[in-house]
Amino acid sequence: MTLFEDRERAFEQMFAHDEEARFRALARRNRLLGQWAATQLGLKGQKADDYVNEVGRSLVAQVVDAGLVEKLRVDFEAGGVNLSEEQIRQKMAELMAVAVTQVRSSTW
Repeated sequence: MTLFEDRERAFEQMFAHDEEARFRALARRNRLLGQWAATQLGLKGQKADDYVNEVGRSLVAQVVDAGLVEKLRVDFEAGGVNLSEEQIRQKMAELMAVAVTQVRSSTW
């Protein structure tokens, strides 16, 4: 193998690792977001678990953040929770930072 091929392979492996870490962080963020939203909506037990799983599936379905924000906004409105789109986005950013930290330290 040439030096160029070695470098190319290393970059491909690094890219794959970064993409996997990004996916894991997004999955963790969505789960944390679902838990937070379920608490805001006053959901408990199986209803809370189902809601967390529903929000978590958003990543698998390739729902972009805008769609997830809209889902939460509509759910909050229906549940009588007064949170703005900006507040939801701020919470998403906060939870993404938590998720990245957890994924890097593998504490979840």
